[in-house]
Amino acid sequence: MHSPPSNSFVTFAIVLNIVASISIVLLNKWIYTVHGFPNVSLTCLHFIVTTVGLFVCQKFNIFQPKSVPIFKMVPLALTFCGFVVFTNLSLESNTVGTYQLIKMLTTPCIMVIQTMFYTKTFSTSVKLTVVPIAVGVFLYSYYDIKFNLLGIFYASIGVLVTSLYQVWVGEKQHELQINSMQLLYYQAPLSAFLLMFVIPFIEVPVNSIHGAMGHWDMNTLGAVFLSGVIAFCVNLSIFWIIGNTSPMTYNMAGHLKFCVTLLMGWLIFHDSLSFLQLSGIIFTLTGVTVYTHFKLKEQSPTTQLPTVVDKS
Repeated sequence: MHSPPSNSFVTFAIVLNIVASISIVLLNKWIYTVHGFPNVSLTCLHFIVTTVGLFVCQKFNIFQPKSVPIFKMVPLALTFCGFVVFTNLSLESNTVGTYQLIKMLTTPCIMVIQTMFYTKTFSTSVKLTVVPIAVGVFLYSYYDIKFNLLGIFYASIGVLVTSLYQVWVGEKQHELQINSMQLLYYQAPLSAFLLMFVIPFIEVPVNSIHGAMGHWDMNTLGAVFLSGVIAFCVNLSIFWIIGNTSPMTYNMAGHLKFCVTLLMGWLIFHDSLSFLQLSGIIFTLTGVTVYTHFKLKEQSPTTQLPTVVDKS
């Protein structure tokens, strides 16, 4: 049985996720562009490092593994692999603006899945917070929106499997009565194993990767390992956030991350930021703030059951 999370723990998990996610985006961009390290291969290595990290945590008694039937973990690992594959295909086939705009549909898609299949309910106030976020995403993506049929197909499948993955991360923790580290302990190695079969089909042949390894020096390999360590923090914080709050809250944190990334690029790297993009950021941040206000208000019931965690 799990006691409800403290607000300080949830805040820590969200802050860790935002900081780690922004750090890994910048580091991975350098690894991809400067050293040409393949994307999905790097994701596979991330989960290998995550597996090792969890094994070390288990050895230090930070958590204790719980026996879980492997077939119950396969759908979660498959949707994760689908999320990685179709997200990459969407990025390759669409502009960044189109990718961000369609990705925003993950939030309402999660609402539909949880309402139809998990009897979750969302207040009208919470549903309406999607409106300013959608307007914000449209505004800061406006100049980079360009649709094509194949790109829309990849992006749409990506939204569906991403939504399923995020919903199932929370549902599996409660269904199997395991915590985030126990769930990730099983999902990480299984996802890494499945991605090994995907890599030859969507990236360069394995023998070409082996040939390229000769051009990667210790600095590159060190950056890849550091990326894996940060990915461990990202993966763990995702499971913490979804398991202790909800997929919706994690998505709101995702919108906040993107806004912070844009603002950091403007402040630190002097990236251009138009009035329309700035307006989009303001709309998005307004939607996230209002969502947070309504969720905190809803999570203050007159009676509390210690084993019940809000999943809306």
